Amino acid sequence: QVQLVESGGGLVQAGGSLRLSCAASGRTFNYPMGWFRQAPGKEREFVARISWSGDATDYADSVKDGFTISRDNAKGTVYLYMNSLKPEDTGIYYCAASISRWIYDQGAQVTVST
Repeated sequence: QVQLVESGGGLVQAGGSLRLSCAASGRTFNYPMGWFRQAPGKEREFVARISWSGDATDYADSVKDGFTISRDNAKGTVYLYMNSLKPEDTGIYYCAASISRWIYDQGAQVTVST
């Protein structure tokens, strides 16, 4: 069973940047990873994903110009670099491991103020 521990959420002004980190443990770090988010009053949505090797990435259209996903397999960690943040990026951000299905962590709040 994989365990995911996320860090790096918080409050930032519009136009600012944040980095989210997610450390995985419990099994070999050889599976795809992703980030999802849930805005207030909305369903959870896909943000980005990365292959186990890190060679392939995919982004939601709404974030592809400002967000970057990466991973460090030696550290068992995946990152989400968020630049040029907008108020509409506010929400709970979830790290997820793709093992038969998406397994989510508890999430971290990201708030972008005007």
